[in-house]
Amino acid sequence: MKNKKTKPRIVKGFRDSLWEESLARRRMIEKIQEVYEKYGFLPIETPALEYVDVLGKFLPDSDTPEGSIFSFESEDEWIALRYDLTAPLSRLIAQNQDLPKPFRRYQVGKVWRMEKPGPGRFREFTQFDIDTIGSSSMLADCEVCAALVDSLLALGIGKKDFELRINNRKIVNSVLEAAGIELLNADGTSSDVATKVLRSIDKLDRLGINGVFELLTKGRKDASGAFIKGAELPESKANIIISFLESPRGSRSEVLNFLSEFTKKSTEGVTGVEELTEMDSLFRTMGYDEETIVFDPTVVRGMDYYTGPVFEANLTFEFKDEKGQNKDFGSIAGGGRYDDLIERFTGQKVPATGISIGVDRLLSALSFLNKNEKNLGDAPVVVTVMDKDKIGEYIKMTNELRDANIAAEIFLGSGGFNKQMKYADKRGAAIAVIAGSDEFEKDQVTIKDLMLGKELSENIQEREEWLKEQPSQVTVPRSDLLKTVKEIISRYRK
Repeated sequence: MKNKKTKPRIVKGFRDSLWEESLARRRMIEKIQEVYEKYGFLPIETPALEYVDVLGKFLPDSDTPEGSIFSFESEDEWIALRYDLTAPLSRLIAQNQDLPKPFRRYQVGKVWRMEKPGPGRFREFTQFDIDTIGSSSMLADCEVCAALVDSLLALGIGKKDFELRINNRKIVNSVLEAAGIELLNADGTSSDVATKVLRSIDKLDRLGINGVFELLTKGRKDASGAFIKGAELPESKANIIISFLESPRGSRSEVLNFLSEFTKKSTEGVTGVEELTEMDSLFRTMGYDEETIVFDPTVVRGMDYYTGPVFEANLTFEFKDEKGQNKDFGSIAGGGRYDDLIERFTGQKVPATGISIGVDRLLSALSFLNKNEKNLGDAPVVVTVMDKDKIGEYIKMTNELRDANIAAEIFLGSGGFNKQMKYADKRGAAIAVIAGSDEFEKDQVTIKDLMLGKELSENIQEREEWLKEQPSQVTVPRSDLLKTVKEIISRYRK
């Protein structure tokens, strides 16, 4: 048993992130934070663990909390890892009712869902939420939408590459009403049939109209061959919903005209259209065009707790999957108004609205768009060690760079020049500082630009011209170390 080795393995549905991805994620989050803080949203944090009854039964793909959350029993109470950031926020608001209202918050954090893992689908992922609690104004909904749009633009995503789609749950409820589907049980909870219908509609982008029809009726087989039970609606009721989903698209005003006609017999539906009409007017005042923010009757969102406007941000560009097939990237954020969620704790309605970004999905999208900025300030300068008797001098060089707020490390391994250069390359270093006996005798230092090769043109002639103008390696007086490193870094700063 002494010699038995433990097999290194990772839990199914989880993954590691190395430094390049972690740094890219951090930079992306920082840019979004800047935008959110301009809108007056402030950061909060909540625990990863909550009591199961506090989290509630709101997951879009499960009928019971135990079916899709990581939970365990402790001191006679069931505790679980949070599956989103909204339920913990509602608990926090209920426990801190003296907070200023409206309360505007943002939060970045990991969440966990015991769902079937697949390509790009993990059981642990990061969400980035903004919410406004305590305002029933449609301007609150418009502002979370505007903050998201501004964040995507700040990340370098062009207007043509995304759209924010908006609908209203009151309108969706009126469609279910027209199809004869009861929304609530006798005890006021969501009916199972209505929940299944909403979750079926929410899969329209992924499954298409035929796939949704199958889920509304008898069910369908998924890609793995597993059978997914449907809502078992009669075809006549399913066709009412399908006809609504196949409604014509157009400008916001054209969609509003269609919705006005479709919902005119439903008091709740009329209210939903009025709310969208107000949002349309506010978006026009705020300067958001109809290419960026669109009204789309097919947006429903899978969570049970939405009560008004619902939002979904989609990336519209295509990419090739592992089989070389063109695919749409799809949704990277979603949310909506949830005026009843905090009432579970307080017994009183507290208006609330918010939107959540899927951080890992958005980061992947930026990679496809080549928008993940490489910040040379994050890439370390490696101070090589050519003469161990001069270790004190190498430490001084490293500290000089660090004191100037430049990331720097001294080589701590063993090996000569080639090995140290290989290390610097694997490490993703920006610059290598080299000083051997010749340099020390002349009070000089050699600085190697490790980024240069990645910036050179593929054209050989242009490459030679570049090398003449900006050699990849220079030897300068020791006193010019900091100045020269800064000059090289300035080449790559945007």
